[in-house]
Amino acid sequence: MFFVYIIYCKTADIFYVGSSDDYERRLVEHNNHEKNKFTSKFDFWELKLVLAFNSRAEAMKMEKFIKKQKSKLFIEKLILGENLTGNLAQLVRVPHVRD
Repeated sequence: MFFVYIIYCKTADIFYVGSSDDYERRLVEHNNHEKNKFTSKFDFWELKLVLAFNSRAEAMKMEKFIKKQKSKLFIEKLILGENLTGNLAQLVRVPHVRD
């Protein structure tokens, strides 16, 4: 299984879209700040959405599609499950929220 994940930094009010075969490990890495990458420049990232795919190619295609929209509003609607139809609506899984 491969995943597209969307994480959010509240202090910077920005989203990050990525893909991986282990989104939980990637979230830990994004919050680790050891590497000088885009996400290391910001504080705590929280998982907002996970989309599951059968292949890496499908996941990468969806990641590219979301990024190509260049729209925070599109991402917010995706997270809220608004205006989603067909296969995309069936793929949305809301992550377990922890206090």
